[in-house]
Amino acid sequence: MTGVRDGGREGYGGAGDGSSRWDASGPATGLAPRDDGTGEGLPGEGGPGGDGDGGHGVRPRRRARKVTWQKLVFTPAVLVVALVATYLWITNIHLDAIEHNSLDNGNVRLRLWQHVRLTAISTFWVLLIAIPLGIALTRRRLRPIAPAFTALANVGQATPAIGLLALLVIWLGIGARTAIIGIVAYAVLPVLSNTIAGLRAIDPTMVEAARGIGMSARGVLTRVELPLAVPLILAGVRTALVLNVGTATLATFGGGGGLGDLITSGIVNQRMPVLILGSILTVVLALFVDWLAAIAEALLRPRGLEEEA
Repeated sequence: MTGVRDGGREGYGGAGDGSSRWDASGPATGLAPRDDGTGEGLPGEGGPGGDGDGGHGVRPRRRARKVTWQKLVFTPAVLVVALVATYLWITNIHLDAIEHNSLDNGNVRLRLWQHVRLTAISTFWVLLIAIPLGIALTRRRLRPIAPAFTALANVGQATPAIGLLALLVIWLGIGARTAIIGIVAYAVLPVLSNTIAGLRAIDPTMVEAARGIGMSARGVLTRVELPLAVPLILAGVRTALVLNVGTATLATFGGGGGLGDLITSGIVNQRMPVLILGSILTVVLALFVDWLAAIAEALLRPRGLEEEA
């Protein structure tokens, strides 16, 4: 009885003599764990099939996949179904002369392209302005004036978009440039505030440790601070993208074109097919852009910040 008890104790402690040692699968024989290429190792061993946990029988947690196939397929499939259903509906109803004039001769394709162009250009300028400005405002010298810039960005978003665009038209005149300036002013705040919040949320001891090992200020920023702030920055960019798609519909009031032309034409002329088509295309574009941003957000997240499954 004593021999069995001692053997069990020594089996888990790893100090047995081979003849009385026990493990999770029964008495050991003193031989090395079997590794025949089938991946069947003993629990607690570091070899194939083993847990590598020192004998506690707990499997290591696997990292969650960045992008699952459901995330890649579901949203595009729904959007394609919506577009196909809209196309079949619009081509099988009777359209009068006004509706034909609004939808024929490549007008829908032109308005869609204008909308995509407005969104892309405005997003480019938002990123070019907001991210460097957010980084600068978290540096020690400019930190005291950060609230003033944040308040200015708040004014841009707090102002109703149509009112802001009207003021810009009075000041700069009608055209795509005026519409882009209005969209940029409306979408700067999410990216700017998230950039500042992401950099400020970093543990100061990590920054001090990086400086302590001799990293330059630029190295600390590019190799420590920005990677840790990436999730919040990308969330702000995603929000700005969706805002830009929605705000671009108002570009029609400033002569900027876009899908807003179809929507306003349907409202003014009381033509529901034109209004519905413009609205559906805007919604589909917004959801598609949000899906692309979600995929980019998952792929660009630093590996060390991934959540484990």
